[in-house]
Amino acid sequence: MCLHDHDASTEVPPTVPSRRHVLSVAGVLAGVAGSGLAGAGTASAAMRTQDARARYRGEPPVPDPIVIDGGTLVDPLTGDVVEDGVVVLARGRVLASGTRDATRRAVRSVQGSARTISATGRWVLPGLVDAHVHVNALADAAAVLRAGATTVRSGSSNFYQDVALRPLATWAPGRAPRMRAAGVFVSPDLGDTVLADPDLAPLAGLRGGVRSASDLRYLTRVNRSRGVDVVKTRANPRAGLAEQDPTELVYDREQIAAVVSAAGPADVLCHAYSERGIDGAVRAGVRSIEHGVYVGESTLEQMRRRGTYFTPTMAAVTGLSGSPDPVLAARGREYTPVLQAAVRAAHERGVTVVAGTDSFGTDVDPIGTEFRLLVEAGLPHLAALRAATTNAARLLRWSDRVGRLRQGFQADVVVADADPLVDATALEQLSVVVAQGAVVREAA
Repeated sequence: MCLHDHDASTEVPPTVPSRRHVLSVAGVLAGVAGSGLAGAGTASAAMRTQDARARYRGEPPVPDPIVIDGGTLVDPLTGDVVEDGVVVLARGRVLASGTRDATRRAVRSVQGSARTISATGRWVLPGLVDAHVHVNALADAAAVLRAGATTVRSGSSNFYQDVALRPLATWAPGRAPRMRAAGVFVSPDLGDTVLADPDLAPLAGLRGGVRSASDLRYLTRVNRSRGVDVVKTRANPRAGLAEQDPTELVYDREQIAAVVSAAGPADVLCHAYSERGIDGAVRAGVRSIEHGVYVGESTLEQMRRRGTYFTPTMAAVTGLSGSPDPVLAARGREYTPVLQAAVRAAHERGVTVVAGTDSFGTDVDPIGTEFRLLVEAGLPHLAALRAATTNAARLLRWSDRVGRLRQGFQADVVVADADPLVDATALEQLSVVVAQGAVVREAA
């Protein structure tokens, strides 16, 4: 009930807003507001008519079953294919996948209630994973989903919008990708992000920004208290801002180690370009290096030994070459061949490469484009496919539910018109995308 319905003298708001209040504000900023979800276009008839009281008791909607029939199934982990295969989705999970004989019982169990999608002549794969993307609003989420990324790792948000968007994968299937949320960027200059949470106010007046180990730990702990899954920090400035030098050092090994320590069980991803910055981050214990253009051979060996993942964000880096700003265009031309060589070297040394577009807002580079660019950099097609499926799922610690079409895995599927094991462009234009058991894209 609203405050104005009560005597103001008896209804005193708390001095510091609760976590629920902070996240509700983030939800408004993300476009997740009240009736906006009630009219979700991707919801099935069964979901729309579900008893509202069940939702409020904590019972999420259940999408109608789907049978994807007749396509060539591809398992990214093994590279195995099943021609004229069938995938059965029910209750948000893969009920069965494989040959017609192997799936016959599952198909029979959903007859009469399932929607059938023909995939004859096409290739059927698990939903793709974008391991570095900025999804801060419902429109962003819709664009990412339509491009085929049904699972993502947030590359940070300004006001915890990713934390607010995260539950939609459960409560509004087909409205947002499954997400590991990063919250706010652990970076020296927070700018307006200090408005995201009253607990960030003590950092607003710091001379020189958030740099001391104690301040870095404090910011990281505020993030953790707001329910983030991962923490993002940096070693270097941005390459996409002409006035910044992306090879300068922002945080050294000791500073990044303070973030890693305060993050506790949450994994840390680190934005880094220079060899010194990358090496310091790896030795500090981050889970993954983002961008990593100038990674050196000795650091790659450290990454292999430590199990550090490499997210080269090919689309973002190579895309600089098309910038109208001459400084950024020159960086793109310089960085592209260097990053391609780094990807090849990482793969050859046994460092796990994962796909991430670093897309922001509704200007989305399809995760399929990242797949193509990884192939063009020198990865075999299957290795590039794993980068966008099983490798990325393992990075997100969801290898038991994402990245394959196995019984019990999440009901996330994409259908391509070409064979991704031989065609690098196959995943850039998808015919069908199913996320959490809801169809979000289907070609006419």
